[in-house]
Amino acid sequence: MHLLEAIILGLLQGLTEFLPISSSAHLRIAGEFLPSAQDPGATFTAITQIGTELAVLVYFWHRIVRIITQWFRSLTGAVPRNDPDARMGWIVIIGTIPIGVLGFLFQDVIRDTFRNLWLVAIVLIVFGLILGGADALGRRTRTEADLTYPHGLALGFAQALALIPGVSRSGATTTMGLALGYTRPAAAEVAFLLAVPAVFGSGLYELLQAIREPGAAVFTLGETAAATVVAFAVGFAVIAYLMRYLKKGSFLPFVIYRLVLGVVLIVLLATGVLQAF
Repeated sequence: MHLLEAIILGLLQGLTEFLPISSSAHLRIAGEFLPSAQDPGATFTAITQIGTELAVLVYFWHRIVRIITQWFRSLTGAVPRNDPDARMGWIVIIGTIPIGVLGFLFQDVIRDTFRNLWLVAIVLIVFGLILGGADALGRRTRTEADLTYPHGLALGFAQALALIPGVSRSGATTTMGLALGYTRPAAAEVAFLLAVPAVFGSGLYELLQAIREPGAAVFTLGETAAATVVAFAVGFAVIAYLMRYLKKGSFLPFVIYRLVLGVVLIVLLATGVLQAF
């Protein structure tokens, strides 16, 4: 049964990682409704996110190779430091620092306190409203060519908010991008690129921890691996869909979904159907 549960959660991870609705919140909530009725844990969530980030690598492969190549060439002066791809490389590095530092300093809080379902419900609603406001009021005139280093740092701090389940890594970064005046596709693509080192870093760290202490995780490494493969396949399809959708569509459906889910979660907690921990 555990393998089936892991696969279901991997499917959910792939479906929700790139949509601004928080994959970690969905895994946290869904775990309570599966037969084992328990939180799959931060370790399982972080490792399965490796699968969805592999989908990002495959989907944006040529872009990522170009960014890395131009970044290294900028170090030797072969290309100017203001080359768009070289600059994106620096922005990814700068934007990764906040989540790396905060994730390391507050890892105990992330594993325990932040997984309180009351907090998840409130965060789903609050950040849903913030996303809706940014989407409606943002100028949406800037493209990736307009990215600056201060904007990269601001996007990095927004990404760090995703350490709280319910915020959404892509949602927080995209919201900041919209607030800074970027178009929906540009904000989403930068959010995907910015997440790569952070997610791989946390995922590999949690994988090493799971190998060292196999008994501490809810799922075995084999079950987690199966979920990660499923998350990769589904996540790739979701990226392709979202990038097409954002050329014309807005974030309003996702905002409404977050508000409804947050309210439903509050009702379930208030009536005792679910427990906060």
